[in-house]
Amino acid sequence: MISKASVASFAALVATAAMAVTGCSSTIAGTASPATTSRTGTASGNVFDALNACQVLDQLLAGQGFHPGDNQNTRNECTTSKLDFGAYSIALDPTRGLTEFATSNVGATQTVVNGRNAMQAEPSPGMCVYALEVGQNALALALANMASSTDNAQACPNAEQLAEKLEPLLPKDQ
Repeated sequence: MISKASVASFAALVATAAMAVTGCSSTIAGTASPATTSRTGTASGNVFDALNACQVLDQLLAGQGFHPGDNQNTRNECTTSKLDFGAYSIALDPTRGLTEFATSNVGATQTVVNGRNAMQAEPSPGMCVYALEVGQNALALALANMASSTDNAQACPNAEQLAEKLEPLLPKDQ
């Protein structure tokens, strides 16, 4: 069983991992779709203006029994949980790239998700995060945190599956 304290500590870890994320974009009705922006980004400079993390997370996990996504701060990040599974989270960071991710996640390894440069890190047992490059100074994080230590080995495969679903929705050509 996942407790509110576990979800809160997971949300705090997401906030730490996302570090310098700016404020959330406004809520947009409908479903998330790939954003189309120029190489310089949107007028505000935030490549994620068209995406709301909770809407995206809810869309990606629809029909799988997860609670609605919850954003407990002003950053564009979202966490959801399911009893006897754990939690998933995504964060859309318009100010940090893979270089900063690697610096703050010792042992992070380079990888590719659906053809997009990425990095994978395991900040703690039972937790895994994939950072997807969305330009030199922006990234999207897909995290999985398992509720039971017996499921710790599933954290990275689960985070990778979430990252694979998230990637097509991210802005291209940044």
